[in-house]
Amino acid sequence: MNMLKPVLASMLMLAGLAGAFAASEDDYKAAYAAAEAANKEAAALRNQWTTTAATLAAAKKSAEAGDFDKATAAAKEAEALAKASSFQATSEKTRWKDLEIR
Repeated sequence: MNMLKPVLASMLMLAGLAGAFAASEDDYKAAYAAAEAANKEAAALRNQWTTTAATLAAAKKSAEAGDFDKATAAAKEAEALAKASSFQATSEKTRWKDLEIR
């Protein structure tokens, strides 16, 4: 878990920095598609985070309201969360052996 925090923090920071421009509907759709793909990968690893689903819902809600800047930022954050959950699943797949009592 200690290795996960810096990775998650850097992903979220990059997602926030990417939202500094005026986003169009196409930008939102691309970001949302990437987030959904990353979330499906996390689902395949059986490690979806509930915060990812909530952030995807917030992105969709903002897009429906016409706020594509906010929607794109939320979609990029959701993608970062989904990728972090995938990273967690793959890293913990072998790390548990380090903690096993022998």
